[in-house]
Amino acid sequence: MVTIVYEILNQVLSLYKWAVILSALFSMLVSFGVLDTRNRLVWTIGDFLYRITEPAMRPIRNRLPNLGGIDISPLVLIFAIWVAQEVLRRLYFAIAYGQIQGLIL
Repeated sequence: MVTIVYEILNQVLSLYKWAVILSALFSMLVSFGVLDTRNRLVWTIGDFLYRITEPAMRPIRNRLPNLGGIDISPLVLIFAIWVAQEVLRRLYFAIAYGQIQGLIL
């Protein structure tokens, strides 16, 4: 049962990490004029990516200093997801295999 919960949470975090990456790429392509948001499909994809990533990136943007036109909040969020996956992995190994020293290192 622990393995199933671990795998589901790890996959959800991985999918969210890819959504953040796609959202950042989509935003760059729109700002450079490669994608036209007047197209209904493009707008729908952009709106979906914005709605699922913005609640996590907004608090990060509020705390980061103004770097001009550079938005590094996706990088910070991807790093936070990576840290969460690592903590989850260590916790899983500590519970499933009894490797308590893995939690500390």
